[in-house]
Amino acid sequence: MKAFVPTFIALTLLALAGCQPAQPTEIPPTDTPDTPAPITETPTVAAPLRASEREEMVMRQITGRDVSDPETLKAMRAVPRHAFVPESLQDQAYADHPLPIGYGQTISQPYIVALMTEALDLQPGERVLEIGTGSGYQAAVLAEIVDEVYTIEIVGALAEQAQAVFADLGYDRITVKHADGYFGWEEYAPFDAIIVTAAPDHVPQPLLNQLADGGRLVIPVGPPGGYQSLWLYTRAGDDYQAENLGGVIFVPLTRTVRDE
Repeated sequence: MKAFVPTFIALTLLALAGCQPAQPTEIPPTDTPDTPAPITETPTVAAPLRASEREEMVMRQITGRDVSDPETLKAMRAVPRHAFVPESLQDQAYADHPLPIGYGQTISQPYIVALMTEALDLQPGERVLEIGTGSGYQAAVLAEIVDEVYTIEIVGALAEQAQAVFADLGYDRITVKHADGYFGWEEYAPFDAIIVTAAPDHVPQPLLNQLADGGRLVIPVGPPGGYQSLWLYTRAGDDYQAENLGGVIFVPLTRTVRDE
């Protein structure tokens, strides 16, 4: 089996505003790594729906940056992002930046969630694997589009919290596993799409192996604490086509399973 290994180059990152269609591979920095103390408070799911804030988020932050897939935009309007962050941060839930969720993890910037979702080219009826459940927000966006979402989280407390929010919001098509996501989820493979929401320093071969023929993998790859590149891999038999989508910053993909 042949897998492409990306060669990393320095990228000039565009400002948050002013991204032009002629420069589709350039994207702004996103998830700034941090190491906050664990956040123990539970997101308040029963908070106001705040649909107008989601609409403004989509109009100002997402469609203005050339994300145009109708299903992606519909999902971003539908998922109550504020339900996936601690109550003390809910006033920032629809802002144009990532937020800490504890345990050194973040909920991604809305634009990046939309960008990665659109890059997966999802279709109804597909099966998707997510590596790095975190808050659960990205999985919920995926579940608005496809029939089956499987998500793996290495921090037990975050996995439990996300599962509770899914239950409260009625996302019954999301299955959560507490494990090391590097190895994927062989039991439910092959997957039509795989999304990785933390950055390893190389593409995990098990994830490539678990893609269906024609399946897509979206993954940030690069050194921890520095700029990485966001890659789209598409499987074609035993080969993989690789496309560099531009520069990003994500928290690193960790490998130590934590129960707390």
